[in-house]
Amino acid sequence: MQVGGIMRDRLEALQNSGLAEIQKTEDLKQLDDLRIKYLGKKGEITELMKGMKDLSNEERPLIGKLVNDVKEKISEEIDLKFNFLNEIQRKHQLETETIDITLPGRKVTKGGLHPVTETELFIKEIFREMGFDVADGPEIEETYFNFDALNIPETHSSRDLQDTFYIKSDVVLRTHTSPVQIRYMKDREAPFRMICTGKVYRSDYDISHTPMFHQMEGLMVGENISFANLKAILTEFVSKVFGERKVRFRPHFFPFTEPSAEMDVECVVCGGKGCRLCKGTGWLEIMGCGMVDPEVLKEGGFDSEKVSGFAFGIGIERTTMLRHGIDDLRAFYENDMRFLKQFKK
Repeated sequence: MQVGGIMRDRLEALQNSGLAEIQKTEDLKQLDDLRIKYLGKKGEITELMKGMKDLSNEERPLIGKLVNDVKEKISEEIDLKFNFLNEIQRKHQLETETIDITLPGRKVTKGGLHPVTETELFIKEIFREMGFDVADGPEIEETYFNFDALNIPETHSSRDLQDTFYIKSDVVLRTHTSPVQIRYMKDREAPFRMICTGKVYRSDYDISHTPMFHQMEGLMVGENISFANLKAILTEFVSKVFGERKVRFRPHFFPFTEPSAEMDVECVVCGGKGCRLCKGTGWLEIMGCGMVDPEVLKEGGFDSEKVSGFAFGIGIERTTMLRHGIDDLRAFYENDMRFLKQFKK
């Protein structure tokens, strides 16, 4: 018998045995095993096709067509059997699996804003209501914008490697959001008022410091802007955040403002009587502020003889701690759900 005749007989026998096995199958797993046995890469049909190299040129297309017919027939039969067994399994599940619709439903757990995010949005809204624009800037910043344009000398300690993350000699992770003020001034004309919030980075980690934290800074520039304007704006801000409380301004030094001050608020815990949080003073430091230094105005493209302005900066985490009575800054970033769930609204 010629090779072609032998292969025809083997293909016919293979088809008959395959269809018979498929008909007897009563399990989806067994059906999948049969698919692999007959149609897989190492299946019986594939093995049989290896003999086609011995066929004559006349026989090869005829046997090839026969092989495809057998594969198609077995494949169709497997699909029909799969649908049949799958329907039986589905009906069985419907009959045996029941749902007690009288049982109470499961409570859907909703997410919430992180307390730092909530405070940041809260502060932004306060200043928006007072007519401030909200600006943004890069976190990877040039030393010119981070230090030089803000009148911070090269000998200042804040430029040291132990305080600042340097990427290159003239590129850093910004240590404050003040660079955004310089960029904003260079693109605007007076008068204007703006705030900027975002992440800042410093090489520090303890109970009151983290390497990354959030800061908000504000700037107001125009004709005849005075320290009285600064006091009025910031006092209004404090009343909206902490309620009607006493505030005070203490003389301080910042390279980018002159005169400069630290703003304190009456302790939110003891009401000014003295406690552990305020270290017995009755006051809590909340932000630095001051009149913009003429050199900084000059770097921003303004004539200090014609316009003046004030600037201020506040830590978002510290404000959140004071609002909620939290005594460890690191708790914000430990992802303890027991802690974070307290702030869901």
